[in-house]
Amino acid sequence: MEMLSTALRNPRKELGKIQSLDGVMASQTSAERNSNAMSNVNGLDASGKTEANPDQSPAGAASSASALPKDAREPLAPQKPEGSKPGITFAAQEHLPKLPIPDLEQTCQRYLEALEPLQNSREHRDTERAVHEFLRSEGPELNERLKKYADGKSSYIEQFWYDSFLNFDSSVVLNLNPFILLEDDPTPARNDQVTRAASLIISSLAFIRAVRKEELPPDTVRKQTLCMYQYSRLFGTARIPTDNGCQIAQDPTSKHIVVICRGQFYWFDVLDANNDLIMTEHDVSLNLSAIRRDAENTSIHETARSAIGVLSTENRKVWSGLRDVISRDEGSNNAECLGIVDSSLFVVCLDYAEPTNESELCMAMLCGTNQVERGVQIGSCTNRWYDKLQFIVCKNGSAGVNFEHTGVDGHTILRFASDVYTDTILRFARSINGQAPTLWASSSPDPAKRDPASFGNVSTTPHKLEWDMIPELRTALRFAETRLADLIQQNEFDTLDFHGYGKSFITSMGFSPDAFVQMAFQAAYYGLYGRVECVYEPAMTKTFYHGRTEAIRSVTPPSVEFVRTFWAEGPAQKKVDALKTACEKHAAITKRCAQAQGQDRHLYALLSVWQRSQDWGSDNLDATSRSTDGAPASPTSESVASDPASASSAHPSTADPPTSHSLPSIFSDSGYDKLNNTILSTSNCGNPALRHFGFGPTSAEGFGIGYIIKDGSISICASSKHRQTKRYMDAIESYFLEVRKLLRQTSRTRGPSADKSASRAREVDEGAGRRGKKIVGDGASGDAGKQGKGVLDEMEGDEEDEDGLGGYGFFDAGMLQQTLKAKDQDAYQTTEDISAKHHVGRKLRLAEY
Repeated sequence: MEMLSTALRNPRKELGKIQSLDGVMASQTSAERNSNAMSNVNGLDASGKTEANPDQSPAGAASSASALPKDAREPLAPQKPEGSKPGITFAAQEHLPKLPIPDLEQTCQRYLEALEPLQNSREHRDTERAVHEFLRSEGPELNERLKKYADGKSSYIEQFWYDSFLNFDSSVVLNLNPFILLEDDPTPARNDQVTRAASLIISSLAFIRAVRKEELPPDTVRKQTLCMYQYSRLFGTARIPTDNGCQIAQDPTSKHIVVICRGQFYWFDVLDANNDLIMTEHDVSLNLSAIRRDAENTSIHETARSAIGVLSTENRKVWSGLRDVISRDEGSNNAECLGIVDSSLFVVCLDYAEPTNESELCMAMLCGTNQVERGVQIGSCTNRWYDKLQFIVCKNGSAGVNFEHTGVDGHTILRFASDVYTDTILRFARSINGQAPTLWASSSPDPAKRDPASFGNVSTTPHKLEWDMIPELRTALRFAETRLADLIQQNEFDTLDFHGYGKSFITSMGFSPDAFVQMAFQAAYYGLYGRVECVYEPAMTKTFYHGRTEAIRSVTPPSVEFVRTFWAEGPAQKKVDALKTACEKHAAITKRCAQAQGQDRHLYALLSVWQRSQDWGSDNLDATSRSTDGAPASPTSESVASDPASASSAHPSTADPPTSHSLPSIFSDSGYDKLNNTILSTSNCGNPALRHFGFGPTSAEGFGIGYIIKDGSISICASSKHRQTKRYMDAIESYFLEVRKLLRQTSRTRGPSADKSASRAREVDEGAGRRGKKIVGDGASGDAGKQGKGVLDEMEGDEEDEDGLGGYGFFDAGMLQQTLKAKDQDAYQTTEDISAKHHVGRKLRLAEY
């Protein structure tokens, strides 16, 4: 894969001229003392003027770059200092099994099984003939080519997977980038925007430190270690558009963050060369307050004309051309500003909007708000940079994450967000009781107590990036904003916070929670439209080396039988039995897919092999539409890598195969198109740290559904292109209530509730005679309306819930237990040359507190 120029690694060191700095520090926080102490190192005299430095010219930068060793010129190459000690994060990588290539005949059989409930008898017979022809002709040969290609690769599907997403030309907004919405800080006083953002930044930096020092405990599922490769490419990473598709570039030594407020960009350093934090939470708060105050001085009209982040929402080829305009003059101010953004650890968006309900909040996290006044866009949709991981913090402190999905899956982001949220709570607890536990094996030295000389070459004062808004950019920005507004208006969002019951009740009835909710989606859809459609759910395959996901095709003959039985007249027991059969089938398919024995990824790899053989010849399968150095390396106990990538909360978009008479029959058959036209694209990702999770619909006729199953509740966020999304959410809620009635009618013979969250003392209480009237508690928590509306009205008096609250969801990483058991690990110190760097942007004045 092509890499960015070496300027991305350290734009302040290697990119040409230096923009003059102004402003004098008005306070002396620990951060500011450190910045003053380093002024001579940074090449600044006492007046803030830049000293001459021959290495900081365009020619000097080019010379410096060419002198770097090859591994330093390749941001995606493995990065780890010599002599460092192995850690625990990537220790198991080299022992993970390789993703297996399924048996071809089994893949074809599972493909037919997945299509059977979606086709009529004539269509299915045509597909069977196409599959049999494929097995007799091209299939075995393509499979052998795939095996030969996969020999020596990290994964047989990995490069095809990357190409599928990186060749996506449309806007990433609503098409590829998912979001998660965090729960509010449990301490209300800390939900102020600046306080919440500073807290999230500090916890995120602690997580980054743990990853880089390899102290982050590996993910596990049922004591089985998962692949940790994705964590190595979560930070300092950017999606870079080119004329031939996108690239994923990374600065593995990144030490700064970028903050966007009212469309204006700011940056400051947050880590030192050893990946230790150089600022306290109070210092970060001061910086954010100064940034917000400076941004508020920009008029709303000027904000709309200069919010350059909206360009990242453009069609990828258009955005590629605009990036060329921005960076065409090497060493220019715009090129330096772009390098600062691309190479940042992550982006923090401080929104001035305050969404009033869950749906608006989800919209703000996914695509921003669209609000036009007197022809001027004043919504938060322009306050973003969609090519990077970004925190979004609203004015009222509500916060979430919108992430570039190419290199990481939902499970990885979930672990990151959950750890960050947990750390914010534990840090507050330690301010009360110093003996409270911590997530981290080791911590950074207190920045307020460090010797200023120990920070190295850092700049902790926020600087504003002042882009040169040439006419070409102003015009492009105007049209990009109107196209974005169109895109947002074409989609709608709705949420359901169902508090009637959750995982505890579902499991007490003998069902898999995920399968149970999947049947709800199908039953509610059938109740509205009288038909079944293609449903997609990802299964995590991170038990394998560089594993990503496999496609669960949730519509099966048992699920079709269930939805028809559910909506027909019949006894409750028959409906419950049909539900149980459908859920058991879904659970079996999920287990098989988690073992990498699904059909979708294998078939897509075979199609990719055929496409490449047509384009470059059968002996040149390693060629791609972009030059590449081969499959990315994975971090091991001996090396931390930073490499390439994957996209949307759904699945890789299957590119239209080239029109050719020789297209293999299995792919030219209409069944392949039907299976890849997902109407209900679903994903289960969450735990109590998250309020909602979601993404855009993957087809114009479909819904994008993110859901979180907690012990006592179920949260769903749905999006569509105006397909009666609210009505569909209402139908799902009605189904949940109705199916509970059925379950209680058929389970009364079981005696006392089998709810696993209930105390065993209740069993004693049920069997003993007691005087007085028994008081029945209200188990239905939450507000009326969408949050379990009508739960009590639709129940009989003796059927109250006793579901517990909270609890970890489907993808529980078990971090709370690991926190309490954590032991200190040896830390290593990063060694890197300290070179003079220049500052890009105008230095802000900090307020005195």
